[in-house]
Amino acid sequence: MSALVKNIGVILLLIGIILMAGTYIGGALTNGILAIGLFIVIAGYVLHIVLNKKVE
Repeated sequence: MSALVKNIGVILLLIGIILMAGTYIGGALTNGILAIGLFIVIAGYVLHIVLNKKVE
């Protein structure tokens, strides 16, 4: 269970990257979708750092 908790930040990073890549490939480059993807990537990055310091 702790392995899943430690990797949840990385999972969020991948979801954000897939979201942004999907909008690029699909050709629907709207700022709203890209901003949501950016927010997910930043949140995943911060969450990854925080969780790896808290969970051992």
